[in-house]
Amino acid sequence: MSPIRNAMVLAAGLGTRMRPLTDDRPKPLVEVAGQPLIDHVLDRLADAGIETAVVNLHYFADLLEAHLAGRTRPHVVFSDERGLLLDTGGGIRKALPLLGDGPFVSINSDTIWIEGIRPNLPSLMAEFDPERMDAMLLLAAATGSVGYEGRGDFSMDGDGRLTLRGERLVAPFVYAGAAVLAPALFDGAPEGPFSLVKLFARAAEAGRLFGLRLDGVWMHVGTPEAIGEAERAVSLSTE
Repeated sequence: MSPIRNAMVLAAGLGTRMRPLTDDRPKPLVEVAGQPLIDHVLDRLADAGIETAVVNLHYFADLLEAHLAGRTRPHVVFSDERGLLLDTGGGIRKALPLLGDGPFVSINSDTIWIEGIRPNLPSLMAEFDPERMDAMLLLAAATGSVGYEGRGDFSMDGDGRLTLRGERLVAPFVYAGAAVLAPALFDGAPEGPFSLVKLFARAAEAGRLFGLRLDGVWMHVGTPEAIGEAERAVSLSTE
């Protein structure tokens, strides 16, 4: 497989849980540890060898577009959703012509983690096998992640295959907001808004959804209160 050089950065969401900080800016421009969330993400993509990042736009699109206009590493291309917010699945489906024919990284513009010994994105990209997989997700432990209080998203078997958490159950792993996806994941996907979770469920049923456990500490920065907790974790990791 050729090296993965393209990424989709999901940046169009409304950021409602981050209000009032998102009353005058999109969530990707909220700062954590002195830098907007999206810059943390783009720096990490560049370090992993990504050359082109497709960023989708909707909420405060002009602000985000202006902030990223001078960015060269990686090169930024915009997928415009000003007219209709397409959710995670629909947003990627619309951007597929910009992402090339091969597998690509998909990453949430607000995901942030402290690296362990092994850098996570290069590992995810190296482990992806398009012969066996339609998607490989970066997963964090549901317990021990900073700012996360949910019930988990997935269980993982010894081969790395994933099963979605059943209703009213608890699962050991949470999606950390980064994945490698094959374009085939979107075969037959509808136009318009839909969640990526629907495609993950379909891939899991086919035995083609895999996971890689994050090496380090994932931080769920979903609310203004979570920013301080994330910044303390970053500060401790650099001492």
